[in-house]
Amino acid sequence: MSEQYPVLPGAEPFYAENGPVGVLLVHGFTGTPHSMRPLAEAYAKAGYTVCLPRLKGHGTHYEDMERTTFDDWIASVEEGYEWLKQRCNTIFVTGLSMGGTLTLHLAEHHPDIRGIVLVNAAIDIPAIRAGLAGGGELPRYLDSIGSDLKNPDVKELAYEKTPTASLLQLAALMEQTKAKLDRIVCPALIFVSDEDHVVPPANAQLIWDGIRSAEKEIIRLSNSYHVATLDYDQPVIIERSLQFFAKHAG
Repeated sequence: MSEQYPVLPGAEPFYAENGPVGVLLVHGFTGTPHSMRPLAEAYAKAGYTVCLPRLKGHGTHYEDMERTTFDDWIASVEEGYEWLKQRCNTIFVTGLSMGGTLTLHLAEHHPDIRGIVLVNAAIDIPAIRAGLAGGGELPRYLDSIGSDLKNPDVKELAYEKTPTASLLQLAALMEQTKAKLDRIVCPALIFVSDEDHVVPPANAQLIWDGIRSAEKEIIRLSNSYHVATLDYDQPVIIERSLQFFAKHAG
């Protein structure tokens, strides 16, 4: 399936080739690399090799997204992971929202990943389950879920509509990922916003309880909503994740 629409300005992927330690960054559902770009640039500036791919069907038009499956999104991150493997001997993964779900999926299948950083990662959104199980005819498109930010001066580059077909894919991805959390043993840094209108903050504890990592930490963000990577707590996320990489890079 090829995309029919051009990539939106600002939604381009980001790559930086530096040292032997790499970081893969994964953006969220209906979002674009734009939401992770400040982190990617900070990591690159700190000397890491960085890969921030654009997930298939994202960053163009929601009709493109509607035709993709969660396997397409997994393929996008696997491709980025392979790009890093050719250049680095140590790899970390950082993901926002569904990017966090995909980060968990990667860690379940690649035990050599050195550590993961999750920002408001999603493995259980009851509202989606309830909406999809409600019976009756669902509209083809729902309202946008993008740009849930506390800072009124910042806007996330995301789709203005959410394809219902894509929500079904997200639900399946979360279910599959949640079932295999006990495969994860690498160090994990889990950021969670106290107030999030997209992913219930309780997801952080579900992930914490599910993974078998000996080293895991939850950091609460008190001044950001869902897209915390673009919100007031962005400096905290950058600083603490860089400390995490430095500690575990060996």
